[in-house]
Amino acid sequence: MEHNYNKKQDKDLQLDELTKLTPKKPEHTHTKNEEHDHDHEHEDDDPDHEHGAEATPGKPGWMEHWNLLAALFILAVLLIMEYGFKITLSKPIGFAVNAVAYLLAGSSVLRMAFRKAKRGDIFNEFVLMSVATIGAFAIGEYEEGVAVMVFYTIGEWFQDTAVRRAKASIKALLDIRPDEVTVMRNGSTRVLNPSEVELGETIQIKPGEKVALDGELLSQNSSFNTAALTGESRPDTKYQGEQVLAGMINLNTVSEVKVTSLFKDSKLSKILEMVQDATARKSQTQLFISRFAKVYTPIVFFLALAVVLVPYFFVGNYVFIEWLYRGLVFLVISCPCALVVSIPLGYFGGIGLASKNGILFKGGNFLDVMTKVNAIVMDKTGTLTKGVFKVQQVMPETIDEKDLLRVTAALEKNSTHPVGKAIVEYVGDGIGNTAATNVEEIAGHGLKGTVEGKEVLAGNLKLLKKYNIEYPPELENLVDTVVVTAINNKYAGYITIADEIKDDAAAAVKEMHDLKIKTVMLSGDKQAVVNNVAKKIGIDEAYGDLLPEAKVEKVQKIKNEGRHIAFVGDGVNDAPVVALADAGIAMGGLGSDATIETADVVIQNDQPSKIVSAIKIGKITRNIVWQNIILAMVVKGIVLVLGAGGVANLWEAVIADVGVALLAIMNAVRIQKIKL
Repeated sequence: MEHNYNKKQDKDLQLDELTKLTPKKPEHTHTKNEEHDHDHEHEDDDPDHEHGAEATPGKPGWMEHWNLLAALFILAVLLIMEYGFKITLSKPIGFAVNAVAYLLAGSSVLRMAFRKAKRGDIFNEFVLMSVATIGAFAIGEYEEGVAVMVFYTIGEWFQDTAVRRAKASIKALLDIRPDEVTVMRNGSTRVLNPSEVELGETIQIKPGEKVALDGELLSQNSSFNTAALTGESRPDTKYQGEQVLAGMINLNTVSEVKVTSLFKDSKLSKILEMVQDATARKSQTQLFISRFAKVYTPIVFFLALAVVLVPYFFVGNYVFIEWLYRGLVFLVISCPCALVVSIPLGYFGGIGLASKNGILFKGGNFLDVMTKVNAIVMDKTGTLTKGVFKVQQVMPETIDEKDLLRVTAALEKNSTHPVGKAIVEYVGDGIGNTAATNVEEIAGHGLKGTVEGKEVLAGNLKLLKKYNIEYPPELENLVDTVVVTAINNKYAGYITIADEIKDDAAAAVKEMHDLKIKTVMLSGDKQAVVNNVAKKIGIDEAYGDLLPEAKVEKVQKIKNEGRHIAFVGDGVNDAPVVALADAGIAMGGLGSDATIETADVVIQNDQPSKIVSAIKIGKITRNIVWQNIILAMVVKGIVLVLGAGGVANLWEAVIADVGVALLAIMNAVRIQKIKL
């Protein structure tokens, strides 16, 4: 076996920004959220946008941790000496020792404050903390100045740690993309980078190995762990000819797979791109907090200044140092970091929890949108049914059964619809050399083409009506899906095909009803089939015989009722409706690339029950985010009043500030541990 690929080579550089936790601007901007994306683009351009130690480039993290520990040790020794042994250092020595501790703890904060101030940005938390602590030194409160900087930096360290952990579930997706793949070339095997493998080549996957590229299974059968892609823990057995996706893990025998997608085009690559883009799209709450912080910080600066200066005109025994101290307390407690960090952290947690459950949100904004949904409109085939069709009956009229199947299959071979594939699969080798030419797809109706010199139509009953071809009226009453065939404008016979309802469809619809959500099913299939499925799973309203434009009209009508709609679909013809809905949800396993690209939320394992999970995750995230906002505002409001009134000191201010930030962070982080 040849090895010509260095295993230590970096993973695909395309996802480098995600590894560094720097969101990239998504190439595709959903039309419903253009204003959101434009609003936040400039925020991501700030190289100092991150908090704390990690935001300071060029300084190794371990050094800052040691500096912080050293500062904490010096502060502890000074306090023990002063309050435990009543030893007071002389003013110059006390200043020098405290200054060393202060610089050890706060050098990164001071440096960040200087960089921002140099660019004209003086109203930010770094400048705020620098002014407050330097002011404490100026009035001789050395230990308190050091304590504020030490505890603030400790809070920043906890925040950075929490952010890293919150994003860990997203970053972990990088580990499911293999570094190498075994390719069979010229009678031997070679280990290559997956990006070097070409279409049509055969790759070999040993037990325990991850599949590196999408392909078609050549082996008789094999079991795969699909949890990384779908969140489903049960092994999935694939059989010869079935699709195998990158990211699956082979569980038993050595398997061979024929590559059908390049590395950059695999489902896994697209999933990783979606997750990466999700980090760049902010929710309305995040955007509000970002704008709020930009207004809030300068306001508290001027209020702190007012606390220092205004009493001069109203207080008889005004002492500048006393009111300056109160102003410094006001500055410390007003630091907005609890909001600025915990809110996006909550949304990262929601996106991470969703990805663990096989649901991809394309941004925090869509977590918010899902909380407002009160009507779910669903396609039938591939969404509520498995989309695995089987031929039930073949009923020829003017030709024999074999010829009806052969001619129909020759035309349907040009279709990507599951119904057409079912007929082609059923006919198999019986199609022989028969081929269709001049094939034209008639949206929502079927196919038209030339087979053996004859004009052939194959599709639903609407197709024959369109061409004014008579057919037996009893076909209207058939429950199964019907494919009718006409040759030279004469009805030739029909084929019935049945689809199977998904196992969790009925339970999912019941859960939607429990959440007071209206359920609607739209389908291009005939009304009798649609009614049958709707009755079995408990759908509120069901409409069949719909062309793509009719689906759009139905969705628009429901929107006009004042409802917030989520549309769930999987086919190319669902893309316009997905784009129209407040939230577009795509079934990502069987779904078309167009629908997945247009959708706001992608269900990776095609289970309808995940739609309810997506709504629950959105509501959990919203609740936790607002808990943090209320907690931070209430605590800060109380301590701000106490500080301005001279009741709270710098120690209490910094402990309250760091404490509320840590409580908010712990509350946000718990999203990742919630079981659905």
